[in-house]
Amino acid sequence: MKSLKTYSIPYTGLKLGRHDFEFVVDSAFLAGFEYSLVKQADLLCKVELEKQETLLILNFNITGTIGATCDKCLAGYPFQVAIQEQQIAKFGEQEVNEDEEIIILGKNDHEINIAGLIYEYVNVAVPLISVCSDEGNFAYCDKEMLDRLKALAPDNDQNEKNDPRWDVLKKIK
Repeated sequence: MKSLKTYSIPYTGLKLGRHDFEFVVDSAFLAGFEYSLVKQADLLCKVELEKQETLLILNFNITGTIGATCDKCLAGYPFQVAIQEQQIAKFGEQEVNEDEEIIILGKNDHEINIAGLIYEYVNVAVPLISVCSDEGNFAYCDKEMLDRLKALAPDNDQNEKNDPRWDVLKKIK
């Protein structure tokens, strides 16, 4: 967890206004989280922090690739991500937390750790069904698996012609 401390932004010494920060998100970062969906990544996280009198506005821009597994051929491939998110952090008491979307910073806090937010944004960016854009035309595609799937796929036209149940249903029209 020591490596995750580098993802903290000290805000006490910052002047009011806009400040930019950059963080590298890679496999070492993801290793800090035990049950991460993403194990490999090559991402650049740019954080624009706008400090105001009573709150901080954090704008995240995360771009790069994550290691995904194709749900069709089971081969690993790089998945491009471009994530835009915003988080608001207010200065105040811990008991005032009315909205779960807003982080409350206590009086004794002097920095905000954004490692958990970055981890959440990256894992939410993983698609439910992960398939490469042009199947079979990349070096990382498992062509043998794709050929087997095509051979095992049922021929819908032939099944439709041979199934007598469909003939009965077509007569109803």
